[in-house]
Amino acid sequence: MRSILSLFERKKKPQSIVNYVDINETDSTSNYLKQHLPDMETVGNHADLVVVSADYQTAGRGQGTNHWESEGGKNLLFSILCHPVWVPLHSQFLISEAVAISIRDVLSQYTDGITIKWPNDIYWKNKKISGTIIENSLSQGHIHDCIIGTGINVNQQVFKSDAPNPVSLIQIIGRETDRNVLLRELMTVFSSYLTDLRNGNYEKIVSLYTSYLYRAHGFFTYRDKNGLFDAALVEVEDDGHYILRDREDRIRSYAFKEVEFII
Repeated sequence: MRSILSLFERKKKPQSIVNYVDINETDSTSNYLKQHLPDMETVGNHADLVVVSADYQTAGRGQGTNHWESEGGKNLLFSILCHPVWVPLHSQFLISEAVAISIRDVLSQYTDGITIKWPNDIYWKNKKISGTIIENSLSQGHIHDCIIGTGINVNQQVFKSDAPNPVSLIQIIGRETDRNVLLRELMTVFSSYLTDLRNGNYEKIVSLYTSYLYRAHGFFTYRDKNGLFDAALVEVEDDGHYILRDREDRIRSYAFKEVEFII
């Protein structure tokens, strides 16, 4: 594995100014940002990004109605506030891609086998180590507020919920990781990819995202509203649709939550 230093040396670009807000406990860091948005705007008056992290969330969310299990003080729980008004509305999925490849890049400095499971879960082999929920608010045809809520399993060794396949960094590498160091590494990389988006370098983001995808090559089993089928990935479209080709050479297009990976 390459060193983290070498990763950052390759990314020497003008970086975003980041303000960090650390709290002990909240229902969710994304809710905290929304509830304190005027205060956050003041905190981030000269910053491009405001990041709220918490030791514990009483109501951390997974996708849909799922709950994100996290032992207090063990994992990285944070939300980012940014204002990517320069990202076209029809290309909002670029933000999701930039977040996913940032997390993948940083975790890959600690272990091999890290991929992105569409749309933006992060997997180690066949297990989930990170999840993200992105909420955009629009104003005058632009993305005004973008709140990116992420959980990364870092130092938790035992998971008690009915989540089917969680894994943490400590379970993979056998030692604890400093959560604050990990967060700052992540924000350095994410800031660099935001600079790429601001400069219109969309092709780079899309290319990296595609190259990191979980089950990117070969046929695998999926489930949609009609049942199980085998298919191979064709592409992820600009709007985030997941395009598959089944064994009968039929093209299938899915929005988020319309198709399930069978693991």
